[in-house]
Amino acid sequence: MSYATHADTQLPHVGMHCSGMTNTSIPADLGDWIIAQAIAGHPPEHTLQPLLEAGWSEQDAIDAVEALVRAHVQAHAQAHGLPVPVPVRVPAPLQADASSLLDLGDRQVQVLVSLMLPRVVVLGGLLADDECDALIALARPQLARSRTVDNRDGSEIVHAARTSHSMALQPGQDALCQRIEARIAQLLEWPVEHGEGLQVLRYATGAQYAPHYDYFEPDAPGTPVLLQHGGQRVASLVMYLNTPERGGATRFPDVHLDVAAVKGNAVFFSYDRPHPMTRTLHAGAPVLAGEKWVATKWLRERPLHAPT
Repeated sequence: MSYATHADTQLPHVGMHCSGMTNTSIPADLGDWIIAQAIAGHPPEHTLQPLLEAGWSEQDAIDAVEALVRAHVQAHAQAHGLPVPVPVRVPAPLQADASSLLDLGDRQVQVLVSLMLPRVVVLGGLLADDECDALIALARPQLARSRTVDNRDGSEIVHAARTSHSMALQPGQDALCQRIEARIAQLLEWPVEHGEGLQVLRYATGAQYAPHYDYFEPDAPGTPVLLQHGGQRVASLVMYLNTPERGGATRFPDVHLDVAAVKGNAVFFSYDRPHPMTRTLHAGAPVLAGEKWVATKWLRERPLHAPT
């Protein structure tokens, strides 16, 4: 399809002059280039660079590129009869300038790292040691090779990119799950009913998870089936149930961030649209010694199940 129809997205006027430009619009040829780079998965700083070099402020450049990409994604979805992906409200563990210690009633949780783009928050002590041990004991007897979503039909398949073993717990399965789910709901200000059941995973030495996104691919044939109940995924919470001897970090390659797997800690990240511009590409780095256990919670935009 042609990208030129979206190339003249207007910037808000901020009383500045852009070197080499007489107005505040993105030229059509540059707009085509930006869309091509975004589709190819290049990091945002790569697509912003020509505008910054031309004298645009960083915020104006970000706003312009986001508007341009959003228009392209919406037009592409409409042309193919797909739901139009738009930014949505997402779970949020804390606001700007919030306390570094969060009181969740039954537990106080530390804010260790807070990154705005991508929206990543590293939390210390979200789970107690005995809760971590109990989840491992609950899952261990029923572990099976982890599966991923097949974009062709929405089913689950074994994939070489994911070499862990896992067990999916039902929402509110027992008192332990109910307590953890209630704590997560309070932390993220997101209803329990909007969450998938906890998934407990074990990564043996050498196991890893290749870089991927957690949202469902908008144009994949199987996505409509996945969106029927609960809608799109909008956030992820990875909780570490043990500390591996070596390796096993959660890696965000677009921003060169590695989050160490430490027992009881967690990493949260959100994505307000199903698009690489959220910079939420992430991976489970190889476990180099020992094993790694995690519990993952995915949050949806709408209720996924009835209250427990």
